[in-house]
Amino acid sequence: MAFLQKITKLVKKNIVLRVTARELVYWMKRQQYRHYAKMTPVEKRTVLFCVFGGKSFSCTPKAVYRYMKSSGRFNGWRYIWLIEDESVIPESERDDSTIIMQMSEAWKAFATAEYWFCNYNIPDYIYPKSMQTYVQCWHGTPLKRLGYDIQKADNAMNGRFEIRRRYRIDAKKFAYLLSPSAFCTDIFASAWNLRACNMTNKILEVGYPRNDSLFQFNELDVLRIKQNILKNEFEQSKEKKVILYAPTWRDNQYDLKIGYTYQPPIDFDKLQKELGKDYIILFRAHYLVANSFDFEKYKGFVYDVSLYPDINELYMCADLLITDYSSVLFDYANLKRPMIFYMYDLERYQEDIRGFYINLEEMPGPIVKTQSELISAIKYSKKYEKEYGEFLMKYNRLDDGKAAERLVMRVIKDYEG
Repeated sequence: MAFLQKITKLVKKNIVLRVTARELVYWMKRQQYRHYAKMTPVEKRTVLFCVFGGKSFSCTPKAVYRYMKSSGRFNGWRYIWLIEDESVIPESERDDSTIIMQMSEAWKAFATAEYWFCNYNIPDYIYPKSMQTYVQCWHGTPLKRLGYDIQKADNAMNGRFEIRRRYRIDAKKFAYLLSPSAFCTDIFASAWNLRACNMTNKILEVGYPRNDSLFQFNELDVLRIKQNILKNEFEQSKEKKVILYAPTWRDNQYDLKIGYTYQPPIDFDKLQKELGKDYIILFRAHYLVANSFDFEKYKGFVYDVSLYPDINELYMCADLLITDYSSVLFDYANLKRPMIFYMYDLERYQEDIRGFYINLEEMPGPIVKTQSELISAIKYSKKYEKEYGEFLMKYNRLDDGKAAERLVMRVIKDYEG
């Protein structure tokens, strides 16, 4: 076992060995899955949903699922959720048409379903058959560069060649790539190299179904969400303002034993002293971050909501968003609430790690680089409330609560009415 661990570590660190090993594994699994899929018939009127490789019940797949089940146009259809932990799908969201499959059943799910709605890259070796339709929903408007647009790949586990290869394979497979705006359409055409391959017709610019729920909630929903999160501390904290701190991951922070890691660059002792009387903090790590967080010391002030199933519900109850380079800013902007951008490593991130698609002067809130600036910005966050008209028109013009309907009507032809 120790010998195998040493070999695995060597392969991961050496780019030539890593690429060679991945190509070999890809080829072997590609042949195996191809044979399995050939022997497994596609079931008409069956839809597969998968979020972040089975980690969540959220995002555009959830919005599409809800729309199809409630519209009355898809009677008799069946819905497969590929999920790691089925408990994240509430009983109230299921009925006899819902099929829960564990990740160990992924081959069966992909080989069986007529339509696939996924918000992240599916395994490289899994390809749709001619009678199947794969919709790449993606998971947000990008601030940081993606795919073919990454010029410097300071990524612990993927060089630029490997990143481009993954996007190139994905582009060959999907029938549609979802876009929420003209801004994203232009970026996605470049990031997946669709323009160069004459495949821009695969992009569907219909808005982001993932944001439909941000136009459909009420105060009772907010109360329910706060009770779910705060639990026993609800009564003592229900009147406090809620800060959602949702930073993105760092490409160059990786532990060979567990995966990508992140350590919050915040002195929570200082924040609690300055803000604890009036605020609580919901900390949401990026879905790629594998390490755990211990906030027991700050019980009643900091809540780890990294595993909370649906980030949209966190948006709904947050009075203020703190983020850095995450696409959450575009989603949260729909609520027209204050945002602060804590970019403590701005120069390194911009120059050496990823780079950005937009001019940071467009950010709908202040950029701060130190904790003192952050605390000050939080205390005066009300003054950052502004009209989001121009920002929303450019980035979220099609977000109106009806994007799921538009997407489904464009993709699925076999429906009633």
